[in-house]
Amino acid sequence: MIRLGAFSTEPWQVRETSLELDLLAQSESLFALSNGHLGLRGNLDEGDPHGIPGTYLGGFYESHPLPYAERGYGYPEAGQTVVDVTNGKLVRLLVGDEPLDVRYGRLLSHERVLDLRAGTLGRQLEWESPVGVRVRVRSTRLVSFTRRAVAAIAYEVELLDNPSRLTLQSELVANETQPERIKDPRTASALRRPLLAVSGHVQGDSAVLLHRTRMSGLLLAAGMDHRLSAPGQTVVTTEANGDWARTTVVGDGEPGQVLRLEKYLAYGWSSVRSELAVRDQVAAALADASASGWACLLAEQRAYLDAFWDSADVEVDGDPTVQQAVRFGLFHVLQAGARCERRAIASKGLTGPGYDGHAFWDTEGFVLPVLTWTVPEAAADALRWRHSTLELAADRARTLDLQGIALPWRTIRGEECSAYWPGGTAGFHLNADVAYALERHRIVTGSDALEAEIGLELLVGTARLWLSLGHHDDHGAWHIDGVTGPDEYSAVADDNVFTNLMAARNVLAAAEACLRHPEQASRLAVSSQETDAWRAAANAVHLPYDEQRGVHAQSAGFLGHAEWDFEAWRHRYPLLLHAPYVQLYRKQVVKQADLVLAMHWCPERFTPEQKARNVDYYERRTVRDSSLSACTQAVMCAEVGHLDLAHDYLTEAATIDLFDLHRNTRDGLHMASLAGTWIALVEGFGGLRLGAEQLCLDPQLPDDLDRLAFRLRWRGQRLLVEVTPGQVRLSLPDPGSMSVVVAGRAVQVSAQAPVTVPWRRRVALLPAPPQPAGREVVPERRS
Repeated sequence: MIRLGAFSTEPWQVRETSLELDLLAQSESLFALSNGHLGLRGNLDEGDPHGIPGTYLGGFYESHPLPYAERGYGYPEAGQTVVDVTNGKLVRLLVGDEPLDVRYGRLLSHERVLDLRAGTLGRQLEWESPVGVRVRVRSTRLVSFTRRAVAAIAYEVELLDNPSRLTLQSELVANETQPERIKDPRTASALRRPLLAVSGHVQGDSAVLLHRTRMSGLLLAAGMDHRLSAPGQTVVTTEANGDWARTTVVGDGEPGQVLRLEKYLAYGWSSVRSELAVRDQVAAALADASASGWACLLAEQRAYLDAFWDSADVEVDGDPTVQQAVRFGLFHVLQAGARCERRAIASKGLTGPGYDGHAFWDTEGFVLPVLTWTVPEAAADALRWRHSTLELAADRARTLDLQGIALPWRTIRGEECSAYWPGGTAGFHLNADVAYALERHRIVTGSDALEAEIGLELLVGTARLWLSLGHHDDHGAWHIDGVTGPDEYSAVADDNVFTNLMAARNVLAAAEACLRHPEQASRLAVSSQETDAWRAAANAVHLPYDEQRGVHAQSAGFLGHAEWDFEAWRHRYPLLLHAPYVQLYRKQVVKQADLVLAMHWCPERFTPEQKARNVDYYERRTVRDSSLSACTQAVMCAEVGHLDLAHDYLTEAATIDLFDLHRNTRDGLHMASLAGTWIALVEGFGGLRLGAEQLCLDPQLPDDLDRLAFRLRWRGQRLLVEVTPGQVRLSLPDPGSMSVVVAGRAVQVSAQAPVTVPWRRRVALLPAPPQPAGREVVPERRS
């Protein structure tokens, strides 16, 4: 875990005030910069030492065979792994003939700051070389939100007390050595030298390298250009050779003089375009960026983020840890999706190689809700990527002898990459999660345009899948058998409540969309008989319920399983690394919120008493071995009146990466949990819900929080919600008006007439439940 004091708690920054080498890998993830197309891990400028070197491009991958001890029909044959592409972050410094390396000489001071408003990573250090020459180095790094292909670095060196020769080496380096993979399915496959050199081009102080992946055949171009400011004479040379290009600056310096290098980077890739076209695209982006200059890029970045925070900021009075964390989370969610532009948003974004860079249901289930309420155009692009994989999903459905489309459980390009079918292929609920993301986008934006463009095909394809998966019994009830819900410790189960409810929502959404777009529905050969069958299935969906216990069974038969001996396993979490799945599958142990997530996403299907009893029952059996769980448990604990417990879960969700609670932040950040901080605050304590085409709020604020304020977008307008003890105030920053349902009461709010509505704290029907042994919620609220 990250130690207390390693990073300061500030509302708009994450600051590291000293360099701790044993936390390098974690800080590289925390300090990663991205725009959805290009991602740079927060490695030191000089490259060494490092935890995991990493530069990533959205959708850029290498293929590799999937190993099986025994093959079966329909098993995916090839995997896809994110590639560490050409590293352009490197700026090496030699003072005299001594290379700057924080492990040698004396590191007198070191500070790095991730600025959430400026969108930059700043670094300042003072270092004394082994022969006693002291220098101060300042660097600032950004990945541009406004220029998709571009990143830039401003690097300054100042001699402090002695004259010396200074040498800067600015580099592009491909095929960096990666650390060996440890035996943890959450890490990445280590690929050795995945890039084949194609060509290198040098012109003046700029260089462009072209490479191609060995197996997937993707073409990559990476380029750099420079602007130099130096007090004396300097010699500048640039050369390129296969896997590297280098611009070297040599000059003599006096104390107090500053040598400044501005480095501009550009990246592009393609599976179909020619080498010349990709090279020229990168060269053009470089020329534009360097002509605009560092000050222009910096100003553009700040303006972009100012606009984002005006629509997305969350203010939390009373908990500085959560205040920092929710802005940190929003910043990284924006980085993951802002310019993904029809590429997958991976579960780690572009912050690290964890999970091989794959996208899961995390994207539509957790990341897209936040983007839909704050940057809806980014959410739309992510859904367009899903649509681009439709043909592959249709092929997969045919392989599985199913109708419609079977979207991949884990993938980069669109093919199924999960070699473990009980947790992968059987996790069909992803199809309904995508459908729900489409439905949410339509309701929140108030526009059918995306549905008409790409949504109807996805809704119809997923609805057809559910009808071929499900069946009616002799009494007319509709069942879906042999699926894996969100709880991957209960695989291949019948009538998983979450899956059944989401499938019912999916088929109803498809039927309604066909009414809105009859001509398109006709082209897709959707008949009235088919939509009638969808509605009949949804209306007859079976939800297992135990009358004696007064709780829903997560899946059929779950309540009859033996109890897990949590006490015996209290020191062996996560269970997936210590317990055989054959034991997990037949016991009442829950990896992550499943039935509880069903209540969060489908609240209208449960009574308040059922919600209270279900929370009480499953809290005692949920071990939270997934980062997806804490935010959902926070939302539902808030809804049933366990506000202190909800605050604890909020803190856990908020600090999974900032405190490295799961001890795998080194492999990249948990995008779903970062988004989950917003979800826990806004949907949990703010009580945000989507009613029948309505925006609904039912706030519940714990005693430890004095105020919660958040901004969101609703049908083209911005809404500011401010919750304080006993009342909620709604206002519009822009001209216009809207209707909002607050605590069951419809109110009209306009720019001229803000509205204040009282709210009451709900009384919990049951005492706050305990958690499994060893998984008690003990948040560290650091100030």
